[in-house]
Amino acid sequence: MLARRFGDLDIAEEAAAEAFATAVERWPADGVPANPGGWLTTTANRKAIDRIRREHKRDDKHEEARMLHDDTPPEPLGAIDDDRLRLIFTCCHPALAVETRVALTLRLLGGLTVPEIARAFLVAESAMGQRITRAKAKIKAARIPYRVPAAEDLAARVSGVLAVLFLVFNEGYLATGPDTDPVRHELTAEAIRLTRLVRALLPADGEVAGLLALMLLIEARRTARLSADGELVALDEQDRGSWDQALVAEGHRLVRECLAAGVAPGRYQILAAINAVHTSARDIRDTDWSQVVALYNQLVRLDPSPIVALNRAIAVAELDGPEVALATVDRLEPDLAAYHAYHATRADLLRRLGRSQESRAAYDKAITLAGNTAETAYLTRRRDQLG
Repeated sequence: MLARRFGDLDIAEEAAAEAFATAVERWPADGVPANPGGWLTTTANRKAIDRIRREHKRDDKHEEARMLHDDTPPEPLGAIDDDRLRLIFTCCHPALAVETRVALTLRLLGGLTVPEIARAFLVAESAMGQRITRAKAKIKAARIPYRVPAAEDLAARVSGVLAVLFLVFNEGYLATGPDTDPVRHELTAEAIRLTRLVRALLPADGEVAGLLALMLLIEARRTARLSADGELVALDEQDRGSWDQALVAEGHRLVRECLAAGVAPGRYQILAAINAVHTSARDIRDTDWSQVVALYNQLVRLDPSPIVALNRAIAVAELDGPEVALATVDRLEPDLAAYHAYHATRADLLRRLGRSQESRAAYDKAITLAGNTAETAYLTRRRDQLG
């Protein structure tokens, strides 16, 4: 609401933060108001107006009155009336570079800190901070509107929106920072909710359906992914009976719909198909690894990134053995030296080859780089099992 009213993301973000800070200060003494949301909205509006007055020293009383009473007609809402979805489409405007769209939306809507976003992109925190600042300034200068775009403009925006939603989901699925819960259900649930809304906007888009299927098949395993003492539980150790079968069934149905469309699949559809193979197996030993590798081969052609190559190598290890996979993984070191999952994968392959000393060193490196407490506990246990 603040962004739409004032047309400035910096003002909106800071006014909202100041309103929450004021609430933390006053509510314990004064009590929680009858309408907390209304109180926060009113307070944030006043904070924003105070800041504009300070910065611009406006003498125009008519302008101040307009801001105080806000009697201007609202922007058209678009096909779906959802504040978050409108702001996501604003942040994913084609005037911004794709990586900038994703970073900005993760900051404003995903609730991620700049360090968390920098880790997701494998870039320096200072560089990410500058990227986000420039993006907000460009939205203000270009007067990009805060609304879901018209139907004819959706296609130009949707790829950035899907990338954002996937990264928000990933941060919930396995948080990158040590100061948050290892698994953040509020983020995965919100990413799924918003993806359902995008699917309602674009019901024939295979990649939207693919992303929703991917999220559902991963979310189905959420309760099995942490042990009672807070340690990450790897896929091969999970209790598959505890998976949410309703989510699995919905995810599989969406994957079948994508296949039936007869259109060449995109990145999210292939990732969903890979997860469909995993969730079809009643036991890790029943996994059709040849099909998983074939799907990764298809994905590599679409997305030849080092991380996709790393995930493919993990599947190759199950099909052709750890030695073949390790040769691929070692070639990825220049690109993934700062990525904890690279070292964790390498440690596991070395362990399976009986190279315990090298495996321990790789586990040490992975533990140093991992931010998630549950993952750190898992890696530490695996390292200590080496003896």
